[in-house]
Amino acid sequence: MSESTKKSISLEKIYKAQQSIKGVVQATPLMFMKNFSEQYGASIYFKREDVQVVRSYKIRGAYNKIQGLTAKELENGIVCASAGNHGQGVAFACKKLQVNGTIFMPVTTPHQKIDQVKMFGGEYVEVQLIGDSYDDSQIAAKEFCDANQSTFVHPFDDIDVIAGQGTIGLEILNDIDTQVDYLFMPVGGGGLASGVGNVFKSLSPETKLIGVEPKGAPSLTTSLKNGKNTTLTEIEKFVDGAAVKRMGEITYEFCKELLNDTDTVCEGQICTTILKVYNENALVVEPAGALSIAVLEQYKEQIKGKTVVCIVSGGNNDITRMEEMKERALLFKGLKHYFIIRFPQRAGALKEFVVDVLGVNDDITYFEYTKKNNRDKGPAVVGIQLESKDDFEPLVSRMKEKGFLGDYLNDNPELFQFLI
Repeated sequence: MSESTKKSISLEKIYKAQQSIKGVVQATPLMFMKNFSEQYGASIYFKREDVQVVRSYKIRGAYNKIQGLTAKELENGIVCASAGNHGQGVAFACKKLQVNGTIFMPVTTPHQKIDQVKMFGGEYVEVQLIGDSYDDSQIAAKEFCDANQSTFVHPFDDIDVIAGQGTIGLEILNDIDTQVDYLFMPVGGGGLASGVGNVFKSLSPETKLIGVEPKGAPSLTTSLKNGKNTTLTEIEKFVDGAAVKRMGEITYEFCKELLNDTDTVCEGQICTTILKVYNENALVVEPAGALSIAVLEQYKEQIKGKTVVCIVSGGNNDITRMEEMKERALLFKGLKHYFIIRFPQRAGALKEFVVDVLGVNDDITYFEYTKKNNRDKGPAVVGIQLESKDDFEPLVSRMKEKGFLGDYLNDNPELFQFLI
C-alpha cells in the first residue's frame, strides 16, 4: 500500500467523517446478546447496523462521500452501482442533499431493496436494472458516467466511503467499557472491513479482526491465497449484499494488511442463523448481515471467555425469501432430503411406502410424479423432512430393503437446483 493511501485514511479523516454524517446517520446500538453469550461461553455483542436509517451501514460512506463533492462534481448528477444497500444510502443522500442520481442495480436484486431505493430517493433518483450481478451493473454504471459526465460514487473502493464506514469502529469503542478480543466483520467489496479495521488497528491493536465472506463468493479469501486481487469467474448470488466477483484495489490492500484472519460461511449456515435470530431475538437480518454471527460456530473454541463484537451490517431482508431460507437451513442441518422414489409395480405400493418405510416422525413435504400419464407405476420426486438427522440412514435402509430407492437428489446439483 502506498504511503499516500495510508495517510489519506488517517484517524483524523474518520473523525471528520463522523462529524460530517452527524444528525443524518444514526449512532446504532451495541447490544449484549444473552442467548449467544450463553451458547458460546463468551460476552457477545451485536453492532446493530440493521436499525440504521436505511437498515444498513452503507448510508455512512455514501453520505460522507456525496456531501463532500463540489458543485461542479454534482452538476451532471451522481451515479452508483449497487446490490441494494449502497443504492439505498445513495438515494437517501440524494434526496437529503437535493442531488440527482442514477442507480444501477442487478435484475436479481430483491424487490424489497429496489422499492426501498425508490422510496428513499423519491423524485431525485432513477433506478436502472441491468445485469445479473453487481459487477455487471458496475460496468453499465461507469459507461453511463462516461457518456453523461456524471460523478461515480463507488460502494467500497473510495477513501471517503471507507472513512464513512470507519465511523462504526469509533462508535463500538466509545460504547464498550472492556477490551474487545474479537471483531467479526462481513466482507463483500471490503469497504466496511477497511474503515473499521483502520480504527481498531490504531485504537485497539490487540483486537483480532476477522473478515467473513459467503462460501459462494470468496473474493478476499481467493485473492489472499493467490497473493493478488483476483476476479472470481462465478459466484453464488444468494448473499446478495456480499456477492462481488472482485474486491476493490484499495480495499484489498487494506484488508490484506489489517485483518488477522478471514473465513467463509456456507449459505445453509447463514440461513440457519437468520432463522435463529428471528425466532429467538426478533431480529430481521439479511444474509450479508448474518455473516458475522454465522461464523461464530467456526470460532467457538477460540472465543470462549472472550469479548466478541459482531457487526450486523444490514436488515434488508425480503420476506418472500423466507421459505427459501427455511429450506436451505433444513438442508444444511440434514433434516430435509429429496429422492426419486421408484414405486414397485405391486398393488398398495404407495400405502406401503407411507406406512412401512417412513418413520413415525417423518413428513412428506414434496411429492410430484415424474410422469403425469403413468401415476400408478411411474417414479416420483419426494421431499421428506426428518425430526432428527440421525433418522436419515434408517430411512434409506428401509427404502433399499423394500425396493423403493431410486436416486438421492441432495447430492445431485444438476437436478436439485430445480427443487429449491
